[in-house]
Amino acid sequence: MKVDLHIHTTASDGRLTPEEVVQITAKQGLSVIAITDHDSISGIKPALLAAEAFPSLRVIPGLEINTDTPNGEVHILGYFIDYRNKELKQALERLRNSREARARKIVAKLGELGIDIAWHRVLELAGGGSVGRPHIAQAMFERGYIPSFQEAFIKYIGRQGPAYAERERLSPVEAVAMVVKAGGLPVLAHPADIDDLEGLLVELKEAGLVGLEAYYDGYHWKLIDRLVHLAAKHGLITSGGSDFHGLGGGNETPLGGVDVPLDCAERLIILAERRSQEVMGR
Repeated sequence: MKVDLHIHTTASDGRLTPEEVVQITAKQGLSVIAITDHDSISGIKPALLAAEAFPSLRVIPGLEINTDTPNGEVHILGYFIDYRNKELKQALERLRNSREARARKIVAKLGELGIDIAWHRVLELAGGGSVGRPHIAQAMFERGYIPSFQEAFIKYIGRQGPAYAERERLSPVEAVAMVVKAGGLPVLAHPADIDDLEGLLVELKEAGLVGLEAYYDGYHWKLIDRLVHLAAKHGLITSGGSDFHGLGGGNETPLGGVDVPLDCAERLIILAERRSQEVMGR
């Protein structure tokens, strides 16, 4: 019984369509997956429709919201969101527009550095989904400006890079509130490198945080154990996943490649069902 609660598709910066993700994970024998595209929910409905052909696979509707703190980025996962919520759609559209404006600035800065990539190619790589830095990195790689995908972030478009550009800022608390308002369960994503993690957990739990991603690509058992204990201390559900994008290369963890306990998904499902019943009973 395999679980992967952190997957990206072509709806944001992944390479596989939602349908392809569902087909592959079903054939691999996964039992629960979550579609969690960056600032996008457009991949959820296609994934749910595709999953109807695979009764043994459950697809959780989700998303991942990128937020900013003074010391870097913090990402919030939202599970069991109402992907038809108009207010959520409008908020995410603003974030995607900000992402595209940021991407244009990055491409312009790269041009000033002598790295000439075509904007139309970046859009092609995005495939109609949310435009992100990975699409720019792929365009740079195709043109031979960098020897590897990761090099783009290390040398040029990472937060400290000369071609980096800011986007609309959203705080972690605002993202948690956004997920809660859309009927979802907010979980703090890949938290290992967050400064003052425990202090942030206290703040976010007050805003509605219910979980902490403890099982993640590259996390060793000692780190996982620390995060599991931290989650238990603050009454949070543990979650986990591959953060799969399908970008290729030997360093990417495949779909279902992180050992996530089934209990993680079961606890999220139980909480989602309980909250749904509470809403119906009002």
